[in-house]
Amino acid sequence: QVQLVESGGGLVQPGGSLRVACAASRTISSTNTMGWYRQAPGKQRELVAAMTNDGRTNYTDSVKGRFTISRDNAKNTVYLQMNSLKPEDTAVYYCNLAWTGRSAQYNYWGQGTQVTVSS
Repeated sequence: QVQLVESGGGLVQPGGSLRVACAASRTISSTNTMGWYRQAPGKQRELVAAMTNDGRTNYTDSVKGRFTISRDNAKNTVYLQMNSLKPEDTAVYYCNLAWTGRSAQYNYWGQGTQVTVSS
């Protein structure tokens, strides 16, 4: 089992910045991906950004140039720096950790942290 603990959400004005963090309870030695998804009211959960433990990244188009994902593998932590925030970025942001083991795929979620962009 792996627990993911998120922190850093909150209320920010349009154009502002916010950083969210997610710490995993243990190290995963296999190639793995940590990422952030978000879900706005009435919408499906969508990938925001993801990063493998060897540094490959993936961003959804709407956040490219504004959001930056990073990892500290020694701390089992992934960060999402969000700049130039827009009201449409308002959502619950969920951390995700996924990897493929010898005989199964593993997929864990955090509890979610609210990000609200409003004046």
